[in-house]
Amino acid sequence: MVVHVVVVVVLVMLPQTVCKIPAIMCGTRSPLPVRHKYYQPGDLIIGGIISQIYMFSDPITFERYPFHKLFDDPIWWLGCRPPGCAFTRRLSTIASQTQPLSLCNDQCHLGYHKVKKEGKPFCCYVCQPCPQGKISNQEDIDECFRCPEDQYPNNKRDSCIPKNISYLSYEEPLAISLAISAISFCFITVLVLGIFMKHQDTPIVKANNRNLTYILLLSLLLSFLCAFLFIGQPEKLACLLRQSMFGIIFSVAVSCILAKTIIVVLAFMATKPGSRMRKWMGSQLASFIVLSCSLVQGIICTAWLTTSPPFPDFDVYSVTGKIILECNEGSVTMFYCVLGFLGFMATVSFVVAFLARKLPDSFNEAKFITFSMLVFCSVWLSFVPTYLSTRGKDMVAVEVFSILASSAGLLGCIFSPKCYIIVLRPKLNSREQLIRRKN
Repeated sequence: MVVHVVVVVVLVMLPQTVCKIPAIMCGTRSPLPVRHKYYQPGDLIIGGIISQIYMFSDPITFERYPFHKLFDDPIWWLGCRPPGCAFTRRLSTIASQTQPLSLCNDQCHLGYHKVKKEGKPFCCYVCQPCPQGKISNQEDIDECFRCPEDQYPNNKRDSCIPKNISYLSYEEPLAISLAISAISFCFITVLVLGIFMKHQDTPIVKANNRNLTYILLLSLLLSFLCAFLFIGQPEKLACLLRQSMFGIIFSVAVSCILAKTIIVVLAFMATKPGSRMRKWMGSQLASFIVLSCSLVQGIICTAWLTTSPPFPDFDVYSVTGKIILECNEGSVTMFYCVLGFLGFMATVSFVVAFLARKLPDSFNEAKFITFSMLVFCSVWLSFVPTYLSTRGKDMVAVEVFSILASSAGLLGCIFSPKCYIIVLRPKLNSREQLIRRKN
């Protein structure tokens, strides 16, 4: 009882304590904490001091006591026994370390953050949406924050959503169409190879080194199959082999075409009386060109795999809302060295074939090689800017398309005229016809 009287006297003497109503009798109640936004349950606010004690309290509302003048925040009254004095106090005027509720504006909602108004008190601010890539999941937050790497903000920017995993999967229409195209070209290549092997003793097949023709067709077959290394979820072995296999196989194919072109030129020059070019004729020169060019590309790929080998990786930043599973090339410089060497061989083949395009038809497939190299170079020149401007599975699809398109260009431009004569015009596939066309 004495403690109650002391508490009442202290409260009556506190500054900012106003007795508005006569003393009342109050029953003994269970302790109730101060209900306020910025204070922990159980805190009693007295004269700017937050003490860890309970008080017997009930909230006073404006509707119940409209004669009170100091209603800004919840106001509390204290009844006591024996009769004492009720008091009121504006909680917003209490000095504490916690920022009081602002009276300048409403609270900032989820997805917004506070920005201080220039020239206004610190408690006055404006609410601005969170910037791109950030969220706020609490009201009146000072700074928005970024989602974890495997999540991204929703449209309202008030929560994070898990990112989808993205790669060129066999379940997608794009990958299915590329795979079907690769299988179709493989079948066509095998069919052409079978036609040439069946008619291997005919003049058209023998005219320009049939061994080179077989090697070229096998390399084109492998290049079509190489496309499957790029489709599907990236794995360690596939990432390690796919660019190197692509580079070496294409080097064999282009070097075969280069050897064919050089042999066409030498064959025409060797027919001149007293020509010294006869000693360069034969399969040894073709083998030397193919092996040397393939060896150079093999050295480049070996250096690449030794110093900075490709490996499976993921990219969470390039595409919003997606985790891109990809093969990190390890060294971009080595990748472009492989492409550069292919481009160099293709350019030499194109120039030589273009200069030899007017040689007699009986010796000559330079016209077809010229057009095939034009297609090949056009595909890979357009590949570079397209490859650099895409990300994720689209980048992989661009490379697969370039492999299929350039290989199909070589197959169609070089072999379709010969297959037409062998299959549909067999009378033209004779020595007499070749001599007549030459004359």
